[in-house]
Amino acid sequence: MKLIVGLGNPGQKYAQHRHNVGFMAVDQIANDHQIAPWREKMGGLIAVGKISSHSITLLKPQTYMNDSGRSVGAIMRFYKITSEDVIVIHDEIDLAPGRLKAKSGGGTAGHNGLRSIQAHIGGPFTRVRIGVGHPGRKDLVHHHVLHDFAKGDAQWRQELLAKISQSIHLLAEGHLQAFTNDIGQARPSARPTSPKIDQPLTTFPDASPPETTNWLSRLAAKFNRPS
Repeated sequence: MKLIVGLGNPGQKYAQHRHNVGFMAVDQIANDHQIAPWREKMGGLIAVGKISSHSITLLKPQTYMNDSGRSVGAIMRFYKITSEDVIVIHDEIDLAPGRLKAKSGGGTAGHNGLRSIQAHIGGPFTRVRIGVGHPGRKDLVHHHVLHDFAKGDAQWRQELLAKISQSIHLLAEGHLQAFTNDIGQARPSARPTSPKIDQPLTTFPDASPPETTNWLSRLAAKFNRPS
């Protein structure tokens, strides 16, 4: 059995956040492959079914992102699933919007959900990383991921989630590279979007404001100043 985990935060107010794209992906998989019903179990919502004759458990942890591993570990122990059969779908700020990469093992890259899962299950698992873009500054990352997708992201997001669902049987069969190649051949065109910032930035903590004039123009202005 494969355990496919989508990461996100529970609750309607988080539903459209970039951080919840993992939830969106497993919802798409459940709908397309008629895996139902969702039911509460061990700190998560699960749905059990088949994809291409392979038994699949879909999981949306309801423990909030930072404690995702608690639900994942409990479900793994209940169904006797090894870490090698765990697939985690999550947001990735270090990939441009609409890009996707999949890998087995590796570090958590500061992702709190991955860090929690790694702490609870120990062994390597497969990661499907969905690019949501970087806001450009480290101090804006938290706001960026805990904010709704921009309207301009709707098309690439819908296309990419549909393609993940269409190709997920390859991961169920253990064909990681084939899955990646299949997604890459049909990668939707995505335009990076800037995060919506609630408060305007009036300071420049990392550097001085950029110069808008050079020294020559300032010198000319000095001598041509009206009296």
